[in-house]
Amino acid sequence: MTIYETVKAAVTVRQAAEHYGLQVSRNGMTRCPFHDDRHPSMKLNEDYFYCFGCGATGDVIDLVARLFDLSAYEAAIKLAADFGLDPDKPPSAAALQRPKRPMSRAFREDEMYCQRVLCDYLHVLEDWKVRYAPPSPEAEWDDRFVEACQMLDYVEYLADVLTFEELEVQVKAVEMLMKDGTVAALEERLHRIKEEKHDEKREAV
Repeated sequence: MTIYETVKAAVTVRQAAEHYGLQVSRNGMTRCPFHDDRHPSMKLNEDYFYCFGCGATGDVIDLVARLFDLSAYEAAIKLAADFGLDPDKPPSAAALQRPKRPMSRAFREDEMYCQRVLCDYLHVLEDWKVRYAPPSPEAEWDDRFVEACQMLDYVEYLADVLTFEELEVQVKAVEMLMKDGTVAALEERLHRIKEEKHDEKREAV
């Protein structure tokens, strides 16, 4: 077994993230250390991480390599040393007993989908609230600034529920978001925003 295999078999992404100082919520969300992340947008699974904000992704070795600006080999050596692993011996049975969350694959997929859409829309609203703020109280308000003012608190609330609440509450929230069409509507809004940006760029050429 190589040092890479030893490390990845013994240390989860979440364990490494918490060991190196990242604050991780109960459902595995944290503020991404690789960009200016004002709201947790990085998801930590057992075997890989993914940031809905900047797109950073990889396994536990990739995470540590990026955190400390190391090569993959240097990151694996650091993990082995910090977690007391001997690369010449297979990991103990205890190290391989990773905690399993009582969630079905379907729920995990729905949760990831909701998190992605909410985070994407939240980043748009945060940008709009600053970029399109009226220069004076008398100035006409941009529609995008109005949308940000109307929607930001609500979307932040939904994102916080999926990030910080108990699992039972998260399950109910995901079911509600999927059934009532909220997430589908927000995703459609994001598509329209992307198309509008594309049209603006085309007109500017």
